[in-house]
Amino acid sequence: MPIPDSLIKQAMSVACAEARGWLGATYPNPPVGAVALDEKGAILAKAAHRRAGEAHAEAALIELCRSKGILGDVAALCVTLEPCNHQGRTPPCVKTIIEARIRHVVIGTRDPNPHVFGGGRNALRESGVEVTYGVEEDQCRQLIYAFATQVETGKPWVTVKRAFDEKGNMIPSPGQKTFTSPDSLRLAHRLRKRADAILTGSGTILADKPSFTVRHVADYKDRKRLLAIFDRRERVSPYYLEGAREQGLEPVFYTNLQDSMADLAFRGVCEVLVEAGPLLAQSVLDSGLWNMAVNIHKGQPDRIDVQFNPRATLPFDPDKWQWEYMLPNES
Repeated sequence: MPIPDSLIKQAMSVACAEARGWLGATYPNPPVGAVALDEKGAILAKAAHRRAGEAHAEAALIELCRSKGILGDVAALCVTLEPCNHQGRTPPCVKTIIEARIRHVVIGTRDPNPHVFGGGRNALRESGVEVTYGVEEDQCRQLIYAFATQVETGKPWVTVKRAFDEKGNMIPSPGQKTFTSPDSLRLAHRLRKRADAILTGSGTILADKPSFTVRHVADYKDRKRLLAIFDRRERVSPYYLEGAREQGLEPVFYTNLQDSMADLAFRGVCEVLVEAGPLLAQSVLDSGLWNMAVNIHKGQPDRIDVQFNPRATLPFDPDKWQWEYMLPNES
């Protein structure tokens, strides 16, 4: 008797949630989650890809089931992204699945990587594995928003985050660094948590000396990020840069937006978070080199509006967008 579709969908949502626990930690790889089901559709185990170089979600799940002695009970493996069929830092997941004798693989969405596209599904089917495709695809596509943008366009996903006071100003009063609520600060730091690079200007650094670390939510252990600085007049001090490096940031300098995005993409960056003053933030918006704008408006409570660039190619349907599909966990 086949596993009911309702349980398959529930399992895929669990796999997505598992992947979101590592959203922003896996660059340049996509976040991926996987769940093992028994013949009745009960969840036996779940796993996720945690960082580049470590086991992919499918391999981690199979090894977990093997260690628990339940691999033979797995009737279906649900995975948010098409399994890879090529050798990278880790062996092909398709081979691992076939060798584990998994009979049924449920895939959330295709892998946009041209080295994988369709090959994982086809290889599984050719080996006699039943493949179900496109389950909970909307949330699976949103989960890989940055990775899909990078491999499909050659550019990183760019999120512009701005905060405004009651009068529409972005600059806090003297002696203050922020004017938003604790909830808004946690949201801002979750955006920072998922980013591979933070883009700012020398004016912001000179005015606020921001640390650009993740503090209001738990960060990933030993997470490193690039700090992209626009500093045409070389005003940022060596002391600030030394402190940034001690906090796990690697400063890189730019004078041109187009060049900065091209270089960040070359470095393998999937997502850039723009945290800058009004002029630089507006320059990014005017350039069209952005995908998502998050505007936080101070109030009781704060109001948050989100916009997507109508000129950008998005890897998902913006009409079906939901916050929780694109935010990492707070802890």
